[in-house]
Amino acid sequence: MWRVALKRIAESAGRAAVAAWARGEATPEDEARATRYCLQLLRDAAPGKSVEVRVPPYGAAQVIDGPSHTRGTPPAVIEMAPDAWLRLATGAQGFAEMKDRGELSASGERADLTAWLPLLPLP
Repeated sequence: MWRVALKRIAESAGRAAVAAWARGEATPEDEARATRYCLQLLRDAAPGKSVEVRVPPYGAAQVIDGPSHTRGTPPAVIEMAPDAWLRLATGAQGFAEMKDRGELSASGERADLTAWLPLLPLP
């Protein structure tokens, strides 16, 4: 089986997009780039395929070491909107808090990102 390498977002472009989002000045392109950049950071920090993090419509990442899957729904899935993902990735809000408020859905025994967050803390 062959795999297509994901196109990496340059650190400068990713950080600029996250900064624009944090200032409330993000264009739709900035929000998409910031979302994908933070997913890229998560893939780097937590390599694996036991949890799928979905941030529609911009992207998804398979992360965290453990049992992997090749077809269908993975054993653990976390899903949220782009703004929720960016708040989580930057440390503006915590995983448990957002889950309790229903801002993200998480199913499966490994569906917790707390150990890898924040990915890009904002000042």
